[in-house]
Amino acid sequence: MFIDEVSIKLVAGKGGDGVTSFLREKYVPLGGPDGGNGGHGGNIIFKADKGLRTLIDLRYKKVLKANSGSNGMGRNRTGESAEDTVIRVPVGTTVKDIDTNLVICDLTKDDQECIVAHGGRGGKGNAAFMSNKNKAPYTSELGEPGEERNVLIELKLLADVGLVGFPSVGKSSLISVISASKPKIADYHFTTLTPNLGVVSAGDYSYVVADLPGLIEGSSKGVGLGDKFLKHASRCKIVCHVLDMAQVEGRDVIEDYKIIRNEIKNYDEKLYNKKEIIVANKMDIDTAKENLKRFKKEYPNAEIIEVSAATHENIKELIYKLKDVLITIPDEEIYNDNEKEDYVLYEFKKEKPYHIEQKGNKWIISGKELEKLLKMTRFNSDEAALRFAKKLQHLGVDDELKSLGAKHGDIVCILDQEFEYEDRLY
Repeated sequence: MFIDEVSIKLVAGKGGDGVTSFLREKYVPLGGPDGGNGGHGGNIIFKADKGLRTLIDLRYKKVLKANSGSNGMGRNRTGESAEDTVIRVPVGTTVKDIDTNLVICDLTKDDQECIVAHGGRGGKGNAAFMSNKNKAPYTSELGEPGEERNVLIELKLLADVGLVGFPSVGKSSLISVISASKPKIADYHFTTLTPNLGVVSAGDYSYVVADLPGLIEGSSKGVGLGDKFLKHASRCKIVCHVLDMAQVEGRDVIEDYKIIRNEIKNYDEKLYNKKEIIVANKMDIDTAKENLKRFKKEYPNAEIIEVSAATHENIKELIYKLKDVLITIPDEEIYNDNEKEDYVLYEFKKEKPYHIEQKGNKWIISGKELEKLLKMTRFNSDEAALRFAKKLQHLGVDDELKSLGAKHGDIVCILDQEFEYEDRLY
């Protein structure tokens, strides 16, 4: 089954907890802190595999979790880090963050990989907190939570040429004669329900052609699943419009061309502006010549190749024409910088890491960094609680609460934890 789109929740591994421990041996009564750090949680990595053609292995997975790191141990022993979870996907797979709609990675080469969800670091053991002022710290950290993300995984086939057109114009017949691909061919509409790929040889040069399922009016808005099929043309360097010049189906060829062009424009302006070649198919039928004259009069500058998939007329010329055009078109990214997560995060990384909102006499503080700090703090230790309060002050939370009008005794909430606000906490 051809599956080209999957939504899934990823939960990277939690870091192992640090431990509070003191060396106690027979002749070493005051051996000092020896609590080790926790191990790193497992990352979730996506890796491109040229042997895969579909996302079917992910179809029934709603949540995918990586393993957590092991806890630290006494005698300064660090917990074992968890192994990364590697998800193999077809070459041409894009991973997007559903919440931000930004592209996390676009895997276009075999064995290319990307960490999509980072595992949490291990919490520090109390040995890491020893200082000249505090020789026997009781503070240790819980492991950092693993990154959680809701992602959309899309497969956009890697092809140099995309064959587009109405159903039954001969796209499948054409790919079957220019390549070794053997798609299903029949005399009814929507015979092709999934994209077919074929490798075409032109002398010592080869390229990949994609036969996309038939498009109809409204395809760009999802009619007939057209938007699902059009995305597979987005990586193509050449858009080949296959037209039924004989008008066997009774549709006007000029109207067909206008409708498909309009649907492509509505779907993606970049795809609309790609190099375009018109393949005038079914030229072995008598009525095709007259229709071609009308078409050329309407579009005098169009680049047209006359062929017949049935009789193989001009097939060799088409193969080499596509080759000659392809070698002049450089590779290009299908996503702009402002669509990519790494670029956007770099541009805005100096943003304040928290947000404060007042609800009655409660102050709600949210922010990933702050929430992560809370989850890593052991509040059963006075030392750890004091360290957390100092971190808030360092981040400017105290000053901002005061400037917003927080009063002594107000409740400050971070996730499900509540604290009482004081003018001076320490």
